[in-house]
Amino acid sequence: MAMTSYTDEEQRIVAYLRDSVSRGERYFRAKTIAEAIGLSSKQVGVRLPRLAEKSDDVQIEKWSRAKSTTWRVTPE
Repeated sequence: MAMTSYTDEEQRIVAYLRDSVSRGERYFRAKTIAEAIGLSSKQVGVRLPRLAEKSDDVQIEKWSRAKSTTWRVTPE
C-alpha cells in the first residue's frame, strides 16, 4: 500500500519497523516502538493489528502474550 493510505501515526510506526527489520526479523512490544517514535504504547498497540492486515512493507504477526503482546515483524 502507498504510504498515503496510512495515518501519520501509522506511517511513523511502519517506517520505524521497516528500518528495524532491514536485516531480518525482530520481535517488538508496543512500548518499545512507542518510546522510539514518540507515541504512547496504547497508540501503537491499537494500530498494530490494523497494520498487520494492511501493510505491504513489513509483515506484522502477533507472536505471544505475556505481560504485553509481542509482535514478530519481518521484511516483505
